[in-house]
Amino acid sequence: MRALLIILSLLTTISALALLLWRGGQLYQIFAAGQSDPTRSNRYRRRLAWAAHEILSHSKMLRFTGSGIAHWFVMIGFVSLLGTLITAYGQIFSPTFALPLIGHWIGYEFFAELIAWLTGIGIITLIAIRQVTRITRSGRASRFFGSTGWKAYYVEATILAIVFCVIALRGLEGALSGIQSWNWHFALSYPAVLAFNGLSFSIIENLIRIVATVKIVVSMAWFIVIALNLTMGVAWHRFLAPFNIFFQRNPDRTPALGELPQMLSHGKPINFEDPSEDDVFGIGKSADISWKGLLDMASCTECGRCQSQCPAWHTDKPLSPKMLIMAMRDHALTKVPSEAALVGNAHENAISPDILWSCTTCGACVNECPVDIEHVDHIVNMRRFQVLVESEFPSELGGTFRNLEKAGNPWGANRNDRNGWISEVDFPVRVIEAEIPDDVEYLFWVGCAGAYEERAKKTTKAVAELLYMSGTTFAVLGKRETCTGDPARRAGNEFLYQILAAENIETLTQTFGNRGVKKVVVTCPHCFTTIGRDYRQQGFELEMVHHTQLLNQLIKSGKLKPVAHDAKKLTYHDPCYLGRHNQIYMPPRELLESTGVEISEMPRNQDRSFCCGAGGGRMWMEEKIGTRINLNRVDEAIATGAEEVAVACPFCRVMVSDGVTARESDIQVLDVAQVLLRSIKSQE
Repeated sequence: MRALLIILSLLTTISALALLLWRGGQLYQIFAAGQSDPTRSNRYRRRLAWAAHEILSHSKMLRFTGSGIAHWFVMIGFVSLLGTLITAYGQIFSPTFALPLIGHWIGYEFFAELIAWLTGIGIITLIAIRQVTRITRSGRASRFFGSTGWKAYYVEATILAIVFCVIALRGLEGALSGIQSWNWHFALSYPAVLAFNGLSFSIIENLIRIVATVKIVVSMAWFIVIALNLTMGVAWHRFLAPFNIFFQRNPDRTPALGELPQMLSHGKPINFEDPSEDDVFGIGKSADISWKGLLDMASCTECGRCQSQCPAWHTDKPLSPKMLIMAMRDHALTKVPSEAALVGNAHENAISPDILWSCTTCGACVNECPVDIEHVDHIVNMRRFQVLVESEFPSELGGTFRNLEKAGNPWGANRNDRNGWISEVDFPVRVIEAEIPDDVEYLFWVGCAGAYEERAKKTTKAVAELLYMSGTTFAVLGKRETCTGDPARRAGNEFLYQILAAENIETLTQTFGNRGVKKVVVTCPHCFTTIGRDYRQQGFELEMVHHTQLLNQLIKSGKLKPVAHDAKKLTYHDPCYLGRHNQIYMPPRELLESTGVEISEMPRNQDRSFCCGAGGGRMWMEEKIGTRINLNRVDEAIATGAEEVAVACPFCRVMVSDGVTARESDIQVLDVAQVLLRSIKSQE
């Protein structure tokens, strides 16, 4: 029997490692064949430090506290219990085998037993969470909906079996050593020692060989199974996730949000004025995906944390960021021809247009993903291909694109009407016709919504009046403004974005001239992101400040003095492009608190705020599938019992106001600037 167990263990090991190396090589070749992305080849020390921090601290996983703690121990066990596997190989030859130097050291033995028990408890916890979730949140409500169940169950069963073998082997080792009373060498396995104490030494030796063989075979079978399933991210992520985290877009706390990456073709930015004939415009097929994108997809664990936060999924739209990544992964890592289209209605295509265009680019998926998958970038890159190459996009966007191209705003309003709001205020507003005067501290970028949309104009006028009251000098561009290009870029029309961005950069360059510090205040988080972050890709930088930040600073400096006795009960809605995309959460809250209002937070707030439904070009598209996203959010606001909803984004204001109207509620919607202005004026 001894010889048979040795042969079985060694043959299984050789087969497993050979197959794993071969398939791992294939996986590497697939990654290597992906489009080049040189933006990941920098700041290696910083990347290494941040990857180590994120992995060891489990910062993303701990957002789901119970499962995060359990997963941390399972992760540690995967690495730390390697010594017990090596010991098992020795034990099939000699049951008394122990690792040289440390094998009988109390510190190592206690550590191995402790990690084994904690790993076992951890995996049982994860199994329980999965099952309870499936029962309490059935169907689409479960974050595991759409995940491949057998893969997770197999991995969990493997870990449980290995933990059982480790504890059983420790008990058998103690019994073989003749341990009759508790001691530190077998501190946590002593019950197992007692269970085997009555057996003869020969039986114990045979049991050690058998259990060691089982441990080896179970471990190697796991390698064989994952080698045969390149799309088994729930297992492969143990090897790939550290690399995916290392190569994430931003090697720091900043998620892969905010600005969109430049459109790269063969590793270089596309020159839209003179594109090459072989340029790759976005993602149309698996061969167009970058190596980092392929690594993203192979690292997906199908945990569904992205899905659990997605506003499209929560309102019965077909988009699940998890299943989208799974579909792209299955398309790219299996035998689907690399030239087969990723997007289309035919059954052989991976992603339907309804899925692709349901995304609001809110970034909730990216913010939640524990392995730093960049869902939004992949979605926008597929949109880019659909718009620029296939000319396939929702019909409503055709009108939006034409309006942006001809009128410089998505509504198609007359450029000359951008100054209309100025005639509605009773204080002077300077309009810059050429270069900004030295005595003007801030350029006030009004934005399309702030200039044309009646509800957003109230925010514009409130901010302008507050700046005037504080003595802060500002001026506007008036009809020299044009859309920043945000709707075009997030909807995939990169070519139109480049035109709009170039026009604005030229205007801003002329306006600021040789001024060293270029300060711009803006009310729209979409403008804030596009001008302040996307324009850097064209080499243009300035100091952007959102109006909630500036007004909060003016309050703290004493230039604005609210009266802190506002009795209103209010809830605040975090805009996605102010919050998740730019991590600005406290300034608007501090501003509101200074007025004395009682803030009643919605359950989903700050970096887990629920989208209003307007981002990613969806402001100009109909919600034809599922329920309206803004109604979901408005219902949450109404449930707080608040009298008012404060917002800090013109898009959010429109969507939340429309939702309130649809619900026939008397709750009022206003910008934080209006709350502040009301407080200050109450003392007049």
